Amino acid sequence: MRIIRLKNNQTGHHLTYPHYFQTTVNKDIQRYNDTQTTADKEICDLLSESIDSELTEAENKIWHAHPVWFLEGNPVVGYSKQKKGIRLMFWSGADFDEKDLSVRGKKFKDASIFYNTVAEIKTYDLNRWLKKSRKIQWDYKNIVKRKGLLERL
Repeated sequence: MRIIRLKNNQTGHHLTYPHYFQTTVNKDIQRYNDTQTTADKEICDLLSESIDSELTEAENKIWHAHPVWFLEGNPVVGYSKQKKGIRLMFWSGADFDEKDLSVRGKKFKDASIFYNTVAEIKTYDLNRWLKKSRKIQWDYKNIVKRKGLLERL
C-alpha cells in the first residue's frame, strides 16, 4: 500500500488516500524513477503504477533511455525527463481528441502533457487516456518497413 496525496483541481483541496496497486513495477523502470529528483520521482512512480494498473497486458521496458509501454510490440505510452518537466507521451495521442494533451508531435501522431508536481496529475484523465491508448493506435511497430508511413490499427 502507498499513501497518495493529490490536489482536487476543482476545489483546491488536497485528498489523502491509500492506493493499492496490483502490479510490480519493472526493475529497470523503477531504477529510472529512482534517479529522478524527489518531486520528479513521485510523478514517475505514480505514472508507472497507473500505467501498469490500466495496461495490464502491456510489455514495458526502457526504450531509447526512457520508460515505454507496448501493446503487441507497438509503443503506446511512455514518459521522460525534459527541461519543461516530466513529459507523458502517447504515441497515438493526437487522435484522442483531448485538449490537455496539447503538445503535439510535428511528424507523427503523438501528443503529450508535462508535469512538474504529482498534484498536477488528474488521475481520472490519465486513466481515460490510457483506455484510449489501447483502442486508438497507429502502427509504429512497422514504420520502418513502411518507409515512414503510419497506418491506423
